[in-house]
Amino acid sequence: MAIPKRNMRGLSHIRTLSGSVYQTLIPYRAYMKVSTLEMEKTRRGIERKSAKKRIEEIDVRLQEIEVEKASILRMLGEQNSDGAGGKAPSLKTKSSVRRSGGGVKFQY
Repeated sequence: MAIPKRNMRGLSHIRTLSGSVYQTLIPYRAYMKVSTLEMEKTRRGIERKSAKKRIEEIDVRLQEIEVEKASILRMLGEQNSDGAGGKAPSLKTKSSVRRSGGGVKFQY
């Protein structure tokens, strides 16, 4: 008599119940999912409000910059029309280039 052939089975042949129930159909898991979504919605709402506030503050500052710039340009225009030589005062820079024969010298 021959020895009967045995079919080798592996881990994939073991039957389990783990995949038989859809996980969100379990009531407590569904409620947990809903509560986490509500928490995320609240968090995103707070982020949105703070972002809107920051944008409004930036817009206000941009308006202030434009007003300040216009007033400075107006003052410069008034100075030019007063007869101060017809030129606006300019910043003077040091035009002479100093050439040294050695390396960098520090003065303390």
